[in-house]
Amino acid sequence: MARQTSHQVAPAAPQKTKPASKPRDPVASGTRDAAVNRAAGHNYFLTDKFEAGVALRGTEVKSIREGKANLKDAYGIVKDGEAFLLNAHIGPYSHGSYTNHESLRTRKLLLHQEEIRKLLAKTQQKGFTLIPTRLYFRNGRVKCELAVAKGKQDWDKRETERRREADKEARAAIARNRGK
Repeated sequence: MARQTSHQVAPAAPQKTKPASKPRDPVASGTRDAAVNRAAGHNYFLTDKFEAGVALRGTEVKSIREGKANLKDAYGIVKDGEAFLLNAHIGPYSHGSYTNHESLRTRKLLLHQEEIRKLLAKTQQKGFTLIPTRLYFRNGRVKCELAVAKGKQDWDKRETERRREADKEARAAIARNRGK
């Protein structure tokens, strides 16, 4: 029996490409930090670092996405088996209503019990405290990087600056010699 020859295969339809959308905000996508505590490295010796979630309200998250977070005077405490973030300033959300949040309220840090025990043990040593170093987004959630820190004296700060300058001069000398 002969095969049917009148059947034709239609060419595949061209695939639709997505229209070029505007790029996503780097803070919201997690490629850039929402807030950084630059003074922490200057005023403290930062030792161990921990990642903690932050219990926030909706307007706080939106405000952080707008870049209205400041960690300059913030610090952390461990009390009654829970960790808290104090003095972290998150400005009011621009499109918020009467439900907007308080800027300086105490926020709970979300950590595992084992991490809280470690933090408690380290902060009970004399001179150590918890300092938030940065706020950032990971998978759509706000995370806070906490560092166990010991305060620097003025002479410590000067020594750090001297060491930084010496390293900078050494790198410049190596770059000059490489060019010859």
